[in-house]
Amino acid sequence: MDEALQPINVQTGKQRLKSYSNNPFSLILAVLVGVSALLTVLTLVFIIGYILMKGIPNLNLDLFQLEYNSENVSMFPSIINTVCMTALSLLIAGPLGVFAAVYLVEYAKKGNKLVSIVRVTAETLTGIPSIVYGLFGMLFFVNALHWGFSMLAGAFTLAIMVLPVIMRTTEEALMSVPDMYREASFGLGAGKLRTIFVVILPSAVPGILSGIILSVGRIVGETAALMYTAGTVAELPASVMSSTRTLSVHMYTLSREGLYIDQAYATAVVLLLIVLLINWISGRIARKIKKG
Repeated sequence: MDEALQPINVQTGKQRLKSYSNNPFSLILAVLVGVSALLTVLTLVFIIGYILMKGIPNLNLDLFQLEYNSENVSMFPSIINTVCMTALSLLIAGPLGVFAAVYLVEYAKKGNKLVSIVRVTAETLTGIPSIVYGLFGMLFFVNALHWGFSMLAGAFTLAIMVLPVIMRTTEEALMSVPDMYREASFGLGAGKLRTIFVVILPSAVPGILSGIILSVGRIVGETAALMYTAGTVAELPASVMSSTRTLSVHMYTLSREGLYIDQAYATAVVLLLIVLLINWISGRIARKIKKG
């Protein structure tokens, strides 16, 4: 098998060299792509390695105590707050983003001006700095609605931040579903709504989960917006109206004080592991759904 494939590989390599010699610009682009890929991988490995080297030696049981105080600077309340904040934000933004994308792809007429306006607005919202979202959340949710510094105010602010990401990725996932799926479903007598929920959405689940994974990463790593809306209280929340401190805010607070730099690195390790775990679980779910 390997001997049979070897002449083909040699021939392919010769064809590439001939193509590069005829068009030097292609060789330059290939080199640039390779260098960019290498730099990206090396940067990722360096960041992860640096955090692990700095943080793992500082991990201890005191950092996982149930209650936070100035002696143990426990991150356990912040871990619970991060999970609750992520779940609540996705509970708000997820259905809105998915159903908005379903309307834009499946129900809105082609060439509709409303669709183009919504897409431009979503792309614009994606580029707005998080500090601006934080100021808006503080002025509207905290002050105007009198929610105060609370988990609910932070969750709604983060939901507004990640809504364009979920909506755009879901829209692209729905558009990637072949039209023959829709035609076959209609041909079997299924209605529009049944076709969407039984045929189209399950086929687009991997793409939808990609948007949700990106949203989770932004929610977990967000600091500025939550400091203006959720507060910095390092306690387990009694309700959604309680002020909370997520892991990213906890890490920023420890590093800002300058007294707990080692604990801040340990918090970064836990934060990194949580993001990797969420990505791994989401990938497994997407693969199982795709196989099923």
